[in-house]
Amino acid sequence: MEKRANNLPNRAVLKSFIKFICILLFFTISFSGNAQVTGGKKYLIKEINVTGNTNFSPQTIIAYSKLRKDEEIQIGGEKIANAVKTLWKSNLFSSIDIYVTDIDGDTANLEIHLIDLPELKDLTIEGVKKGKKEEIINENKLQAGQKVTENLIATTRNYLTNKYQKKGFLNTKVDISTSQVIDSVEKERVNMLIKIDKGEKVKIKKITFEGNEKIKDKKLRKAMKNTKQKSLSPLRIFKRSKYIEEDFREDLVSLVDYYKENGYRDARVISDSISYVNDKNINLNIKVEEGEKYTFGKITFVGNTIYSDQQLSNILGIKEGDTYNGVELRERIANTKNPDADDLTNAYQNFGYMFSTINPVEISAEGNVIDMEIRISEGKPAFYNEVTVVGNDVTNDHVIYREIRTRPGELYRKSEIIRTIRELGQLGFFDAQQITPNIKNPNPVDGTLDIEYSVVEQGSSQIQLQGGYGGGGFIGTLGLSFNNFAIKDIFKKDAYKPVPRGDGQSLALRLQASQYFQTYSFSFSEPWFGGKKPYQLSTSISHSKQFLYNSVTRRADRSQSFNITGITLGLSTRLSKPDDYFVLSQALGFQHYDLNNYNTRLFTFGDGSSNNLSYTIGLSRNNLYTDPIYPTGGSNFSVSAKFTFPYSLVNGVDYDDLADDRAGQTEIINDYQSGSNNVSQAAYNDALDRRAEIDQERYKWLEFYKIKFKVDWYTALTKKLVLRPSMEFGFLGAYNNARGVIPFERFFVGGDGLANYSLDGREVVQLRGYPNQSLSSTDGGSIYNKFSLELRYPITLGAQAKIYALSFLEAGASVDTFKDFDPFNLNRSAGFGLRIFMPAFGLLGIDFGHGFDNLPDGSAPRQWETHFIIGQQF
Repeated sequence: MEKRANNLPNRAVLKSFIKFICILLFFTISFSGNAQVTGGKKYLIKEINVTGNTNFSPQTIIAYSKLRKDEEIQIGGEKIANAVKTLWKSNLFSSIDIYVTDIDGDTANLEIHLIDLPELKDLTIEGVKKGKKEEIINENKLQAGQKVTENLIATTRNYLTNKYQKKGFLNTKVDISTSQVIDSVEKERVNMLIKIDKGEKVKIKKITFEGNEKIKDKKLRKAMKNTKQKSLSPLRIFKRSKYIEEDFREDLVSLVDYYKENGYRDARVISDSISYVNDKNINLNIKVEEGEKYTFGKITFVGNTIYSDQQLSNILGIKEGDTYNGVELRERIANTKNPDADDLTNAYQNFGYMFSTINPVEISAEGNVIDMEIRISEGKPAFYNEVTVVGNDVTNDHVIYREIRTRPGELYRKSEIIRTIRELGQLGFFDAQQITPNIKNPNPVDGTLDIEYSVVEQGSSQIQLQGGYGGGGFIGTLGLSFNNFAIKDIFKKDAYKPVPRGDGQSLALRLQASQYFQTYSFSFSEPWFGGKKPYQLSTSISHSKQFLYNSVTRRADRSQSFNITGITLGLSTRLSKPDDYFVLSQALGFQHYDLNNYNTRLFTFGDGSSNNLSYTIGLSRNNLYTDPIYPTGGSNFSVSAKFTFPYSLVNGVDYDDLADDRAGQTEIINDYQSGSNNVSQAAYNDALDRRAEIDQERYKWLEFYKIKFKVDWYTALTKKLVLRPSMEFGFLGAYNNARGVIPFERFFVGGDGLANYSLDGREVVQLRGYPNQSLSSTDGGSIYNKFSLELRYPITLGAQAKIYALSFLEAGASVDTFKDFDPFNLNRSAGFGLRIFMPAFGLLGIDFGHGFDNLPDGSAPRQWETHFIIGQQF
């Protein structure tokens, strides 16, 4: 017993220890994320000390905690608890403790003990390509110095898992680990390792349905637009069989909509499940309940005073006895996919009734016949109060306001807002994807609203500086295009940033040169000449000089030249009928052609001149949707006629005699060239000189008429995929057959559609898959037609760059006379390409085309042609 007693602690010592613990618990309060309540006594704060492992200054910590010296606090009270919460919310610390120390009567000190969260030092990412690592770092804010929290790790893991699952890697696994860094830096830092195991892409082997008796599996699979099972069909190139959860959920909605479109109002998806075939393949199992098939019964309208029942019924387009179609009903009331649709909501919105509401209500469904009541609350007509624009840092206000179709005091019309967005996008000064109409302060009591158009400026000026090898030599080009110019500020020094801008005018300069030719051009246009109506005034001046190639020296012979000087003055105006999408344009042009010892097959006279005074009238209609670079809908139509004065009717020249004389001279020339001994050298020379004199007389003043037609349509097949069919036709004719078709203004078909220089007013027509200008005769055709079908898909439509891919089918031909014209005898091609639009450089692209038919000379085309595209090709 004695031995046992000696092993027990002394009672006095035990009592003292218990007393010490009680005193310590009474006077010390510990907070680890939350203040611990040990009493309610109040103290004045004497001092606040900051301890622990933190790189923030005590002053910063104290200020952020909102605790102050000489402030009264209560033990376990709200102020200390709020200080802890505030510091936690900063996401800067891994540990926060607040202690009450050194109590002296009614005063006490506070100690804030902190440990900083570790900072990220080095990041290693495994399992992805090098080019994707920077993207992951930026999207998850994983730069060095970032505070590493559990939330950051969890968010990054979830983001990466979802990112790759959306790309079809359903089994993606992401592991993130950290390790503490031990170095000379006092702050706590960690290295992070992210291991990404995407696994194999998971494909959908089969989609099966259960419960469908009325509609077959095949049709249900077709209704699922983005989720497809494996197939060998070449039509499935844009719809692959990878599984994406988000797309699948959308397709389940589409599945139910398909039933509703076919009368099955009560159809629903009961369940869906995934069964794994292996690591690469899954099966989708969908169970549906179809319900009964319904038809529409009586449809009545309630609350309508502006439109009659018959008018609303015509707009709705649904009749008693029609198969019930819930999707069509919804779209005929308000089509959210097409803001300009012909539906009931827009009928009211476009007539001023912004505050109107339309609700369809089923009032009876007896015998599977649904009687509907369309309940309409029209409200008051709405009028615009204030109309403002924000975001135009460069473009002057008046340039925007003259395009806006919603004016203060005018009746609200939704169609005018949509049209305004289109007009502002077509200017090319703003990012068409970011033009936003913001309705502000709508007041259904007063019937007023404000509207603010938010725009984002984009570069509208372009520079073209390029060099290349073509036509036997180096070609250099310098082009400057200012599409938002302000000529009124041309003498203001402060306006040059780098040029005066903001008035919506266009000014372009272009210089191009090689050892064989030189071209210079200047153009200017004012879209609102006079400032009150959209009369566009345009003018251009150009000069080009072509030198003849010397086969001996293999260089340009500058003593033999062909010069063209031209000036054009044009005026166009927007029409109000048939609608205000139509534009009537007129232009007066003059070109002077001067030949100096320039003898080629194109002209039978080497010295002399020719003049071309012409008048052009055109009618066009452009209602393309908003973005001129990537339209998703609308059409662009144009027809023009260019003609000269019929000089042969008034100049007294007998062109029949000249034609006979020319034919005789040509016969002499041909006989001599064929080796005939009946024609002497002198007679041959005289025949050449005489034919040149005749042609000089024939072409002293050019006489012709020229008709051109072109139309493009744009249709969005899906949300992004756009189809663009196009057709065009051109015809160059003569008033006087004896005078003949002129050797100028002709059509040259084939290739990329780009001309290094316009030697004779020729028009170069793009037809990819064939060499440049290879589908026309040497002197060019007088007739051409072309058909094109293009499928476009956007990669990005951002403000800094718009990029889209395309595939195309094209067919066209060019002939010299109408008797040779056959609209179905065409050269066909197919291919694919890429377009990149950057505001500073315009549209650039590359196409790869394959021609299927022989060239006009009988030779076979090359397998593939590569075409570089500069500028918009229309």
